[in-house]
Amino acid sequence: MKTLRLRAGKERSLQRRHPWIFESAIAKGSADSGETVRLESDSGAFLGWAAFSPTSKIRARVWSFDEAQRIDASFFIAAVAASVGARARFDIQSNGLRLVHGESDGLPGLIVDRYGDTLVAQFLSSGAERWKAVLADALLAHTGLSKLYERSDASSRALEGLPEVKGWLRGGDASTPTDFVLREHDWQLGLSIADGHKTGFYLDQRDSRKKFADYAQRLSFQRVLNCFCYTGGFTVAALAGLRAGGFTGGHVTSIDSSGAALEQARANVELNGLDTAQATFMDADVNASLRQFVNEGRTFDAIVLDPPKFAPTVAHAERAARAYKDINRLALKLLEPGGVLFTYSCSGGISADLFHKIVAGAGSDAGVDGFITERMGGAPDHPMTIAFPEGEYLKGLVVMRK
Repeated sequence: MKTLRLRAGKERSLQRRHPWIFESAIAKGSADSGETVRLESDSGAFLGWAAFSPTSKIRARVWSFDEAQRIDASFFIAAVAASVGARARFDIQSNGLRLVHGESDGLPGLIVDRYGDTLVAQFLSSGAERWKAVLADALLAHTGLSKLYERSDASSRALEGLPEVKGWLRGGDASTPTDFVLREHDWQLGLSIADGHKTGFYLDQRDSRKKFADYAQRLSFQRVLNCFCYTGGFTVAALAGLRAGGFTGGHVTSIDSSGAALEQARANVELNGLDTAQATFMDADVNASLRQFVNEGRTFDAIVLDPPKFAPTVAHAERAARAYKDINRLALKLLEPGGVLFTYSCSGGISADLFHKIVAGAGSDAGVDGFITERMGGAPDHPMTIAFPEGEYLKGLVVMRK
C-alpha cells in the first residue's frame, strides 16, 4: 500500500474527519490515478484511506478513517447500500431524487440521481472513476433497476485529468429514450437526462419550488419574475400555487438565455394544464433585463433569483460577490413593498454568512430593507454533514420587502 505523509500540523482537518487533502499539505508520497493510499501524519500516525489524484489540487479524498477498513469491492457495495437506504428516511415528494451525494455519503466524487426507472451518475473524481464498474453494479443491485446513464461531462473532470464522458453505462443504447417527465409534488416537469443541466434537472430546489408555490397561493401574486428560469420549475410552481388559491389574474415573466430551456419551460406549463396566457418567456440576458425593467418603472410582487454558479471555489468569491450583489440590488429595486424575493447562491465558494452579507449590501445600495422570512437550502436528499460543511453549496433567503 502506497503512503502519503503529511506536513507537520496538516493532520488537523483529517482528525476532524474532513475528507480532503490538498496538494500543499503533502510532504511526500505519490500514487496512480484513483489508487488507494494510506494517509499518515508527520509522526507516522494513521489518518485515513484515500483515493489519490495526481493532477487535482485536492490531491486525495478520504474513503475511510478506520485503519481496519479494507477499501475493496465490498466496501463500495456497503457504502452504496447505506446511501440508498438513507433516502427511505427522507420525505421526498417526487419520483426523482438524489441517491448519492458525494462526500456527504462517504463516496467523494460520485453523484447519482434517480429519475423514475433510470439512474444517472457522475463520476467526478479519480477514485470514483477507478471504481466505476463496481459502483455501477452496486447501484443497480441496491435499487433493483437496470438502466444507468453516465453524465461525467462536467468540466471538473479536467481537474482530475479525466476526459468528459456521456452515454449509457448500463442497460441502454442509442435507441433508449433519455427524455422523462418527472413527478414533483402536485405537478409534472419534463427533462432530458442527456442534455439537461447537471444530471438532467435541479432536484436540489424541489422544496424551494414547493415553498414558492405556497407563497403564491397565500399571497396571490399578480406579477412574478423568474430569473435564470431554466426549464421553468419556479414558473410552474408559481402558476400552480395561484391556481390552488383560486387566483386567475397572476402573470409570470420568465427569463433565460437558453432558447431550448425556454421551450421546455413553456412545455412544462402546458403539461400541467396551466394557462400559457399567464406566462411570458424571454430569451434574454438577466442583468440587462433587470436594468431595463428598472428604467421602465416596472415592479413585481415576487421575484426568483436562481443564477448559475458564480464562484466554484473560494478563490472566485470576491468577483462572484459583486455579481450576486448587483442582481440582488436590481431585484430589490423592482420589488413592491410587501413583495417577496427568493434569492439563491449555488456557489460552494460563497458561504451562507457571506451570502447574507451580500444581500444586505444589495439592500443598502437599493435603499431597501426587508424581513428574512425563510432560510433555504438543498432538499434533504442533498445532505450536508457535520464534518463536511462544504456540502452546503446551495443557500437561499426569502426576503419580504418592508
